[in-house]
Amino acid sequence: MYDEQQQSQHGPLEGFTVGVTAARRADELGVLLQRRGAAVLHAPALRIVPLADDSELLAATKEIIQRTPDVVVATTAIGFRGWIEAADGWGLGEDLLARLRGVELLARGPKVKGAVRAAGLTEDWSPSSESMAEVLDRLLEEGVEGRRVAIQLHGDPLPGFVESLKAAGAEVLGVPVYRWLPPEDIGPVDRLLDAAVSRGLDAVTFTSAPAAASLLSRAEERGLLPELLAALNHDVLPACVGPVTALPLQALGVDTVQPERFRLGPLVQLLCQELPGRARSLPIAGHRVEIRGHAVLVDGVLRPVPPAGMSLLRALSRRPGWVVPRADLLRALPGAGRDEHAVETAMARLRTALGAPKLIQTVVKRGYRLALDPAADSKYADV
Repeated sequence: MYDEQQQSQHGPLEGFTVGVTAARRADELGVLLQRRGAAVLHAPALRIVPLADDSELLAATKEIIQRTPDVVVATTAIGFRGWIEAADGWGLGEDLLARLRGVELLARGPKVKGAVRAAGLTEDWSPSSESMAEVLDRLLEEGVEGRRVAIQLHGDPLPGFVESLKAAGAEVLGVPVYRWLPPEDIGPVDRLLDAAVSRGLDAVTFTSAPAAASLLSRAEERGLLPELLAALNHDVLPACVGPVTALPLQALGVDTVQPERFRLGPLVQLLCQELPGRARSLPIAGHRVEIRGHAVLVDGVLRPVPPAGMSLLRALSRRPGWVVPRADLLRALPGAGRDEHAVETAMARLRTALGAPKLIQTVVKRGYRLALDPAADSKYADV
């Protein structure tokens, strides 16, 4: 009964703040998150060089037309479509398609197959797993010695892919369908980093490995990398659209969560499961209290709480039912200084925000405690 009421009154991501690092499709991801109640902090960690302006792609396209490869690997739908459109813009579209009709064309996944067929081509094979590792296994089983293999690059690293083909005797040509560069305005990235290290975010989403690498690089430039890694390993959930995207984070020891299907929708659904599951839920003074990122659910009713109040509430919830001294609560307040009166002021505002003053008890001359229900005391006694 309670869960049904709760779900009807708020979205699964109400009270949580999610960072979005995507440059492409960021609006779509932001809308999906906001529809489920999340507050979104958008900081594109990259910008994309337009295809038609990319001299490297033009050079690779001309080389394929002049020296037709034996195999072409198409890796992303948007990249393949953009490549054909760019070639058309350069007056090379028909020549490129003519060459691609005569090669072994491999497409990584159903979306890429759709883009290939929309161009009037037919793929020779596509892995059911959408995995580049499966593409590599097929090529190595076929044998690539003395063959020319063109691979549509898409900004993400392909760890070991090119090296394995070269080691097996292939000549490999990379086709850079778009390139990533740092954002022109670094301000939003810095704000996202500050929010992450101060635990003002509950999760950060990554939809490409270059975006993850760019954020980590900027953190290192600012001397914040250790703090960022600590946040991602403990308090801020790093959510990646797939395993390749997660590689730069995993290389630094950060565990990530990923959906089974590498799409934006499943990524958002994963957050809808993970974030509420990480929230602290306690029986306090006859109420059910769930502590979220920047808000609290009291009996299923969402109550926004100021940042200082959330800091106090988290400090109290670490030892529910136990008295927390004012000095400890003062240390939990960001930038509060040494005046314990700041604790009293923030506590008064917290009680008002919660709408149930008896949730937090004042213990004279000692501090404050959450009024944990008696039946729950034994459960949380050693927390």
